[in-house]
Amino acid sequence: MAATNSVVSAIRVLEAVGERQPVGLSELARAVGLPKSTVQRTLLTLAEVGWCGADDASRWRLTYRAFAVGNQARDADELRVRALPVLHELQLATGETIHLAAPDGRELVLVERLDTAHSLRAFLPLGHRIPLNASATGQAYLAASTDAVVDAYLAGGPLPPRTSSTVTDPDALRSRLAEVRARGWSVNPEGLSEGIAAVGAAIIGADGRPVGALSVSGPTVRMTADVFDTHGRGAADAAHRISRELGAPV
Repeated sequence: MAATNSVVSAIRVLEAVGERQPVGLSELARAVGLPKSTVQRTLLTLAEVGWCGADDASRWRLTYRAFAVGNQARDADELRVRALPVLHELQLATGETIHLAAPDGRELVLVERLDTAHSLRAFLPLGHRIPLNASATGQAYLAASTDAVVDAYLAGGPLPPRTSSTVTDPDALRSRLAEVRARGWSVNPEGLSEGIAAVGAAIIGADGRPVGALSVSGPTVRMTADVFDTHGRGAADAAHRISRELGAPV
C-alpha cells in the first residue's frame, strides 16, 4: 500500500508541475495537499529519472522526457494520424485555428492545433484540459454521447465556469446539447475564452461512440453569426470524414 501511495503522490506532483511550471516547492505542496518534505523527495526522485528539473531559482518544470512520452500517448489510438490530413483541409478552407481534442475523464485534452495565419487568433497549448460544458468540442462530444453518459457527467458536480458566457446550468446544457444534435455541430460564443467563438463536431469511433471532437475557433470579430453555419458545416463534414477513417458506422 505504501508503494502504491508513493506512485499516486508522484503522479499528482508530476501533473501539478505540468499545470503550473515553472513552480516552486511551497506552491506545489499547497496544490497537491502534501507536506513539503514529501513533495521535495518526490521531485528529487522525478529529477533522478529525468522527468523534472529545477532552475537556478529552484522552480520546477517538466523535461522533454515528459513531452516524448506524452507525444506517444497522443497517437495511441491513431486519432491524430487519421485526422491530420482532414484538419489541414479544414484549416485552409476556414482560415481559422483548428483544434483536435480527445476525452480524459470529465474533460477533453487538446492533442493537435493548426494555427491560422492571422495575428489575432485563438490559442490553446497542446495538452490543455478543456471542460466539456465550456467548449465547442466538449458540447459536441457530449451531444454525440448517450443519455447515460450525459446524466453521469451532470451528476458529477457543478459545471465549471470559464467565462461569463459559459453554460453552467444543467438544464441549459441539456437544451444546448439538443440543439447540437438537431443542427449537427456545436456553436459556442465566448464560452471557453473571452473574445473567442468556436464551432465543433464530434468524431465517432468504430463502436459508434465519440472518441474526440474538433473545432474551428477564432476571435469574435471574425467568428460572427454570419459564418457559424458555413464553418459549422465544414467542421461536421470533416468530423464525418475522420469518423469514416476510424471505421465508424456513419
